[in-house]
Amino acid sequence: MNTQTQSSALRPERVKVVTLLENAACREGLASAHGLSLYLETPRHRILFDMGPDGAFAENAAALGVDLKTVDLAVLSHGHYDHGGGLAAFCRCNDTARIYIRRDAFGEFLSADPGQEPHYIGLPEDLELFRERFVLTGPETKIDEELTLFAEPPMVFDAMKASASLLERTAAGIQPDAFSHEQNLLITAGETAVVVAGCAHRGMVNIAAEARRRLGRDADAVIGGFHLFQLGQDAQADDLIDATGRALLPGKTVYYTGHCTGDYAFHRLSGVLGDRLRPLHGGTEIAVEGGSATP
Repeated sequence: MNTQTQSSALRPERVKVVTLLENAACREGLASAHGLSLYLETPRHRILFDMGPDGAFAENAAALGVDLKTVDLAVLSHGHYDHGGGLAAFCRCNDTARIYIRRDAFGEFLSADPGQEPHYIGLPEDLELFRERFVLTGPETKIDEELTLFAEPPMVFDAMKASASLLERTAAGIQPDAFSHEQNLLITAGETAVVVAGCAHRGMVNIAAEARRRLGRDADAVIGGFHLFQLGQDAQADDLIDATGRALLPGKTVYYTGHCTGDYAFHRLSGVLGDRLRPLHGGTEIAVEGGSATP
């Protein structure tokens, strides 16, 4: 894997990623919170992917030199507050960008913490004011030759047990969340391919496999949470984490993760994936170009 020199100028096939908000920050003066927000630059687009739990991502964007007014489209990965709580704040500071959201993202999503009643973790109600900005998506939405949203990847790997505490209220009552409100972004810029996920509740192995099927090869980089933090530290959890690492090991894809992966799972996955697993924190900047990923 050849290395590239970091440059502020975007080359024709380069994808730039700036982490606006994460559970932890790698620079002083940046807010952190349980959530995720990423700014992406491609040759054609300036993209906001998720908005964290509140408006802190916008304050961090200013500190990092990212002008949110120049964003031409936004993507919400799924209907949980820690990714979409700041959506109204984005709409107030950028009045032109369309926001791509799955049709089911406005449901009543719940979390059942041990020993407690299920509590609401869905999107805030004030988003009704901005509905005309939303593009409601299905299992696949091809935005243009560079950007494709895809959802509900085939379950070639059993990952749902890591999200067993997450629920949704349906006409039949409270059920396990099927994550029909989740979507992933596939970026293809010339020879560069990047996958961006929010929490990968349906399994990062399944998402990476579906991207591989669409591309005919492995993505150069996959960015997002693995949603393993709610697992315990026991033999069953270790088996799932280790199996995830082994399934992702073939190929040369570099995985950037944080947020809902959890420190324990990250360190255990690192034992399998080595340098191909890298931490994602607030202020992290990544450049991906045709077979290389440079922090």
